[in-house]
Amino acid sequence: MTEKKNLLVIIASGEREKVLTAIMYALNTAKYGWLGDVKVMFFGPSEKLLINDEEVGLEAQNLATQMEPIACKFLSDRDEISSKIDELGITVDYVGSKIADLVNEGYVPMVW
Repeated sequence: MTEKKNLLVIIASGEREKVLTAIMYALNTAKYGWLGDVKVMFFGPSEKLLINDEEVGLEAQNLATQMEPIACKFLSDRDEISSKIDELGITVDYVGSKIADLVNEGYVPMVW
């Protein structure tokens, strides 16, 4: 049997349904072991949905109980929402180099 690939889910969309689908996919992939390790990064417009859409925020909190999602600090600082994202249990950090490192380590990026 071949070794399972690791997955990097980058959630950048500002579209509510896409973000909810991405969170669900990441959770189920990790829960059912469809792939190897799963990492999630919130980036750009999705970060505003985390704090402005109650259902997205709740699903993201649920995600944070299963893994350690990260939101882009540069963008959330710019939009002055870092502390609100942190309150959801989502780590706020610079993600540019983290994304590059994970891709270089063989993680397959899936962008939503």
